[in-house]
Amino acid sequence: MIRNLWNYLLFIFERANWLSVVDILLVAVVVFFVLYLLKDTKALVLLRGVLFLIVVISLLSSLRVLPAFSWLITNTLPTLLLAIPVIFAPEIRRVLERLGRTGSVFAQDYFSTEMDRIIQNVVQASRRIAERKYGGLIIFSRLDSLQAYIETGVRLQATVNPETLIQIFFPKTPLHDGAIIISGEKIAAAACVLPLSSSGVLEESPERSMGLRHRAALGIAEESDAIAMVISEETGIVSLAYDGKIDKYVPLDELQGKLISFFQIEQSQKTLLSRLRTLFQGISE
Repeated sequence: MIRNLWNYLLFIFERANWLSVVDILLVAVVVFFVLYLLKDTKALVLLRGVLFLIVVISLLSSLRVLPAFSWLITNTLPTLLLAIPVIFAPEIRRVLERLGRTGSVFAQDYFSTEMDRIIQNVVQASRRIAERKYGGLIIFSRLDSLQAYIETGVRLQATVNPETLIQIFFPKTPLHDGAIIISGEKIAAAACVLPLSSSGVLEESPERSMGLRHRAALGIAEESDAIAMVISEETGIVSLAYDGKIDKYVPLDELQGKLISFFQIEQSQKTLLSRLRTLFQGISE
């Protein structure tokens, strides 16, 4: 049996050419890209289960000693494949949204001196809020519009400074509950209502500090490309949610660097794609 397998592999390699290598690489890239987009989601666990089930069923159905079972699988497998889009509907929508966002990075220049100042002010306020354990939820808008969530809160259009942020999150004030959304260079609104995550990422965390604020932060990170910063009211610990995942413990000394890196990455992607667009325009002319 091993000899037959070895002969079969030699048969394949003898007929391989550069097109075969390119073909294999393209398939590998597609598989890697799909797995990367599904990383840290329930879809990845479901995908593993589906693949395992398909392999087991294929092996069992190939046995000639089980003709009735093989007939059953042959007739029901197409129906199971049609059910996959229904099972993975939320994840498929999320992947398509991420793909759609890659084409809109030309929209605006994110990282600037003003954004650097805003991040510094937010970090200063976060330190004081964390020390006093006020609790807070701060959302940085990026490419995706958060207008629908801004409309759920109280419009402010206020300058981003530590004093304003601390006052907003002071306990028992009208704007304490909910999130503030920073859009452009202003605090667009406060006391905003955000979607709660239903991905189950936080279900694996036994900590009591992972409450509604964390679910809301993860929810907006799943629905958009926004960056959500949570300050726990119980522990004062800062967490960052982005791209459908959450970093549960971000040291305050590293907070500014992490926030800056998000916007620098966006800017570098914009610059690279802008150059490619200019290059292609030059070639076409």
